[in-house]
Amino acid sequence: MKNVQSVSVKVGGVDLIFETGRFAYQAQGAAMVTYGDTIVFAAAGMSEEVKEGTDFFPMTVDYDPKFYATGKFKGSRFSKREARPPESAILTSRMIDRPLRPLFPKMMRNDVQISATLFQANGKNTTSATAINACSMAVQLAGLPMEAPVGAVRIGMKEDGSFFLDPTFDESENGMLDLILVGTEDAILMVEAGAKLISDEKMLEALEFGHNEIKKICKTQMELVKKVGGIEKKTPILQEPSEIAHKLVDELLSDSDFESIQGVEKHEIKSAMHIVEEKLITACADKIENKEVTKGDLLYFFEKRFAATMRKRVFKTGKRIDGRAIDEVRPVKCEVGLFPRVHGSALFQRGETQALSMTTMGGPGDNLILDDPDRDEAKKYYMHHYNFPPYSVGEVRGSRGVGRREIGHGALAERALRYVMPDRLKDNFPYCVRVVSEIMTCNGSSSMASVCGSTLTLMDAGVPIKKAISGVAMGLMMNPGKGDYQILTDIMSFEDFDGDMDFKVTGDEEGITALQLDIKVKGLKLSLLKEALEKARKARAGILKVMKECIAAPRAEMNQYAPRIDSFHINPEFIRIVIGKGGETIQGLCAEYGVKIDIEDDGLIMITSTNQENAKAARAAVDALVYEPKVGDVFEATVKSIQDFGVFVEYLPGKEALVHVSAMANHRVEHPSDLVKEGDKVKVKIMGNDKMGRTQLSMKDA
Repeated sequence: MKNVQSVSVKVGGVDLIFETGRFAYQAQGAAMVTYGDTIVFAAAGMSEEVKEGTDFFPMTVDYDPKFYATGKFKGSRFSKREARPPESAILTSRMIDRPLRPLFPKMMRNDVQISATLFQANGKNTTSATAINACSMAVQLAGLPMEAPVGAVRIGMKEDGSFFLDPTFDESENGMLDLILVGTEDAILMVEAGAKLISDEKMLEALEFGHNEIKKICKTQMELVKKVGGIEKKTPILQEPSEIAHKLVDELLSDSDFESIQGVEKHEIKSAMHIVEEKLITACADKIENKEVTKGDLLYFFEKRFAATMRKRVFKTGKRIDGRAIDEVRPVKCEVGLFPRVHGSALFQRGETQALSMTTMGGPGDNLILDDPDRDEAKKYYMHHYNFPPYSVGEVRGSRGVGRREIGHGALAERALRYVMPDRLKDNFPYCVRVVSEIMTCNGSSSMASVCGSTLTLMDAGVPIKKAISGVAMGLMMNPGKGDYQILTDIMSFEDFDGDMDFKVTGDEEGITALQLDIKVKGLKLSLLKEALEKARKARAGILKVMKECIAAPRAEMNQYAPRIDSFHINPEFIRIVIGKGGETIQGLCAEYGVKIDIEDDGLIMITSTNQENAKAARAAVDALVYEPKVGDVFEATVKSIQDFGVFVEYLPGKEALVHVSAMANHRVEHPSDLVKEGDKVKVKIMGNDKMGRTQLSMKDA
């Protein structure tokens, strides 16, 4: 065992411990991080060589939660080995990647791999912040060329407005705030938040509260680096574009060439770009052929000059590449009820970005069971899925399933609406709801379009959401060398790619339900975020006004093709009767009446069906199963067997009793078979119970 070194700091009253030297000696950098009951191991490394043709920074991040971490077996009966990571792990991997990536040199081309493994968790508290801290520590110990360590905290808020760290899953999902904050000692790098319509001011307080804790975490990481000692910063291989290409772009293209690149629609801007690009490539054709310069280097400096011109236009004229003012939202259009047989449908369009959102209603049995390694089993009754097909941006490429970006955008839109969905118990809304947003065309901020589309489709489906929610993406352009900036409202794709911030905010006219912040500069001050939040609030209000002109409130009635749920309570002691041996009874009822039947532990029965007559018949059958007979009740019974002393009849499903021969008729019956045969329907009346507690029936008194 190597020399084990560790440091610790109190974060939210709990020890956060960073340790190295015990495991993974051959890893370039390895750290074991403990926070309460959560233990995450992380390793980081960098390749010495660069793969030929690499023109981007190839960093991969993977978070791998193990089922053994919470003492669980994987739910599948056919494989107990961890396979594809759950969505929660993919989202955590994204949260690790997003704040770390901007701190590496932009032109770096070495492969960087960061791996985190969850070794222990209590199943109650979230683990993502600890995973981010572990990865940052591993990167520092590996000597990778990242500018500074980052710290991460997860913050909750009580109803009295006070903040606390390390909320449980229940507190995160049902509390006032669920905020993951990542930053350096100097500034905030990433925000991922869900909130129950809290104010801008309260959100800023939470950011300040969290950043104070982050400062301590970053300092503690540097303490361990000093304690270990001898860690040399690795030198990255940078892709240095040709200075010849730089000079050619400056000489051959004028400012007016780049100023001509503008347009309202994406294809107009791209067409203008292609004209200028073609002018450049044609003028340099001989140099490209003689390999004095590459086309890639020329286009790199072309892109840099285009971005600079776009930025200069904003500061000089207050206008953007599509002619909008810096605080102007693109034109918004809304439609609902596009597909009559779909339970809810809506189209939200803002500029060239379209989200076609569909709602499907289901019974409680359609819920999603979260079989995540790092938490106790839980169920989701509202889910949002986001799809981004190649045709939405005019591309032709193979489909390889849902990517991390789509999962992340879907989770953001789901979080935005989660806080306004009706409560299953308090609001007597037992439905399971799934929304799918298909991005039909995209020119920036499709995730926010899917938030708006979700609101519209849910209201079209008659889901009684508490508030209408909209979303907007805010951008930022810093003025190089001058220190001033411009905040852009409703950014389009070029402004996202070449801007300095992507700040997504969702909520109603007053409060916030979700935030997502990613930056490309070295961090943002709270004063700037305060300004961005206020501009976002005004933009959300304007978008909501247009949405409410389309549909002002949830429809009073659900779509005729949506299922209805009949819910009622039975004595919990009778649950076993309804289920039957091995589920035989309940399965038989579902098959016979074409319904779904769900039962809660407290005796709540929910019958889901698109045919109301079938639902009524199924309820009658359940009522009969759990009916507690009273003296004097009369039933139509079926003769099941004939004996010398009487007949046994089934007077309720699964309930049989004897009609004695003396109670079969007002006259003497020599043998029961003289009067009835098996399968006959007869009326019987409950006369009471015998000394042994058995029900006594009479045909003659019925």
